[in-house]
Amino acid sequence: MRTALLLTLLAAGPAGAAPPEAVRVGAAAVELQADDDMVIGGGILPYKVQGQDGPLRAVATVIEKPGGGKVAVVACDVLMLNRDLLDPATEEIATALGVPPAHVLVNCTHTHHAPSTVTIHGYPRDEVFCRRVQKAVVAAAKEANGKLADATFHFRLGEESSVGQNSRLLLKDGSIFWIGPKDDAVRPTGPFDPELPVLSFRGPDGKPRATLFNHSTHTIGARKPGRSPSFYGLAAQELEAERGGVFLFLEGASGSTHNLGLPADEMVTRMKAAVGDALDKATPRPVNRVAAVRKEFRFKVRTFDEEKEDAAVVAYCKARAGKGADDIIKVFRDQRKVLAPKQGREQTTWIQAMVIGDVALVGVPAEFFTVLGQEIKRRSPYRYTYVAELANDYIGYLPDRKGHALGGYQTWTGLHGFAEPGTGERVVGEAVKLLEELAKGDKP
Repeated sequence: MRTALLLTLLAAGPAGAAPPEAVRVGAAAVELQADDDMVIGGGILPYKVQGQDGPLRAVATVIEKPGGGKVAVVACDVLMLNRDLLDPATEEIATALGVPPAHVLVNCTHTHHAPSTVTIHGYPRDEVFCRRVQKAVVAAAKEANGKLADATFHFRLGEESSVGQNSRLLLKDGSIFWIGPKDDAVRPTGPFDPELPVLSFRGPDGKPRATLFNHSTHTIGARKPGRSPSFYGLAAQELEAERGGVFLFLEGASGSTHNLGLPADEMVTRMKAAVGDALDKATPRPVNRVAAVRKEFRFKVRTFDEEKEDAAVVAYCKARAGKGADDIIKVFRDQRKVLAPKQGREQTTWIQAMVIGDVALVGVPAEFFTVLGQEIKRRSPYRYTYVAELANDYIGYLPDRKGHALGGYQTWTGLHGFAEPGTGERVVGEAVKLLEELAKGDKP
């Protein structure tokens, strides 16, 4: 009896010692201010909406392991953001939190129902809204840092396999589905990733302080017309009201996955159920340290054959886009005119990796094909590894080489996709190297 008691006490550690999963956590959400005169991002042609389906937000979680590192994760309900906005915000957050810039990850949820924050299709980004987003990202991180308090880390790898699918369907004419009719679809051309990791930080009372979840479907679908964080953001905000704390959604590798049939209300219901189930089953996990690394990544703007690029766009749009075909074709022609003098030019962006105990997050700056995100997971030294796309920058779609060969909208040359083939695989390789670098620090 005495021996058993002694072993129990030794396992628990010294009297008053914090459990191994103990950290300090703060979380905050700041609403993004927008108005009806702002053009909505995500479409090929400009359009506006009236009112809001739900608040757009910048949501931040700061995680600190006393004596073992500190990171900030911020997600904002916009389509995507470029470095000219994110680099200064990251620097300001890093200075305020007393951490290196590499310890700050800013992810865009990719909602297609917020004002335009990038210039990629037939309209420019809204500079007023962009500056508001930039300030909100910083404000949310600073507020979260000011709320740091003791918490324990709980984790569960859940699953939601029904709200999305690989949307690059092979059609009978050999093209890859984008818009228009798809009744002649033959098969999907890639995978869908159903993994739903849920990271829960709970106070001494056991109640949630901050919850992060990650999933990999394009963030499209609102319950009613108006600006919206879309189904993921709506689910997060409703879970906050029901569960407590702050919920943060990280968009996964979803460049090749969409919802092709469900209404937004049903998607919200399914996501809430899946996240809630994972929360109920989450168990404490140790947090020996919190760390991050970031590397500047160089890539080249692709070279292209204007005649072949135009022919691919014209063929698909004339067959599937209906009355809007000519307007869409013109948008892509205009984009290629912008890119033509930049062919072969080198550009830089960021790749990032972060660990919270034995859970790893990878930040990539693109609409990343799901197959590439899964490759990072397979090659990572961390069993629990998850990808946050559209993190810290935006460099367009990044398909794998097979995807490039198949063609389709995501591979057409434009401001939405301009990196040379093979860039996606190179990003995977560099991300794995960063994860391996972090893993070396885990060894005693």
